[in-house]
Amino acid sequence: MNMPWKLARQTAREATKPLDAVELPLPAALGLALASGVRALASQPTCDTSAMDGYAVAGPGPWTVVGRVAAGDPVPGVVLRAGEAFGVATGAPVPIGSEAVVPVEVCSVAGERLMPGGAHRGNPGKHIRRRGEDWSAGDELVPAGTRVSPAVLGLAAAAGHDTLLAHRRPRVAVIVTGDELLHTGPPRPGRVRDAIGPMLPGLLTGADLLGTTHLRDDPSALTDALTFDAADVLVTCGATSVGRADHLRRVLADLQAEVLVSGVACRPGHPMLLAVLPDGRCVVGLPGNPFAAYAAVLTLLQPLLDTLGGHTARPPVTAWLPDVGAHRTDTRLVPVTRSGGLAAPVGHDRPGSLWGAALADVLAVVPPGHRGGEVELLG
Repeated sequence: MNMPWKLARQTAREATKPLDAVELPLPAALGLALASGVRALASQPTCDTSAMDGYAVAGPGPWTVVGRVAAGDPVPGVVLRAGEAFGVATGAPVPIGSEAVVPVEVCSVAGERLMPGGAHRGNPGKHIRRRGEDWSAGDELVPAGTRVSPAVLGLAAAAGHDTLLAHRRPRVAVIVTGDELLHTGPPRPGRVRDAIGPMLPGLLTGADLLGTTHLRDDPSALTDALTFDAADVLVTCGATSVGRADHLRRVLADLQAEVLVSGVACRPGHPMLLAVLPDGRCVVGLPGNPFAAYAAVLTLLQPLLDTLGGHTARPPVTAWLPDVGAHRTDTRLVPVTRSGGLAAPVGHDRPGSLWGAALADVLAVVPPGHRGGEVELLG
């Protein structure tokens, strides 16, 4: 019996655990998942600093200018007293005793005499960034499991880090099977172009593709290919059903693999499967029809890769979808375009064709019995 679609997705996410963590220079961690949270190695700011070019002042004006400091200079070794001012640049440390910073453009200086202008009269705390105002040393800034974005890299550097501890990328090997497949030129009667092999690399987000092997419908060749132990995940294309040329299930049984998902109650893609070999490597079986294979990637392969890469599950993205003819018992994956909070089907969604997927922004997850309402979006 085919597994419900939501349970299949959950099973894929829970089928394994994150891969080992490695310490990497900041640029090399981009796109990976943090294996430990990023904690601040120093407070920010590390001292009271000016948020404007101007004058740090104490007490009401006018003030006497008693010195100047630029960004990058050490904290001035003076204590401002009432009626005194100190010239400061944006980002420069302000002297102890500073109560506010008066911007340079709203005051006038005659000799060492500083006069405020307009409403800027040294309001307490104005334009001073106090020590630790952003964060204190030891604060966790980003939790484990977060994808390392350019902003995370910049934040980590600002917090004092030169390296990050992140989970390595899963390594994936692809095996495309089928006597009927062509790899160049136009299709012809009895032969079709392989559409899955060219599609897959762009769908392996967060993973490293080790290579693609093309096989005829030969169980011994498939067995040999599945012994490739450099890969964390082996992705097979075709041979997942129960026909005479569909050898994957028999080969997995001979290899003593544990089959976790043997068919999913979804359309297209119901013959998809997920198995774990005795040494812990995972096998994801994609159906041979291109759109069905695409649906299987989003259903099983991507959540599996997210777990291996240590990525935290993200909240689902949803949109309102009208009645598109839900199946009575199976989940449908429907190509749609999205505009704001609304989704619209694009059609052309037969299992053997990627036409609809190519026109779509995402796939809508249409549960059994759906007659219009919010649905999850994939892709």
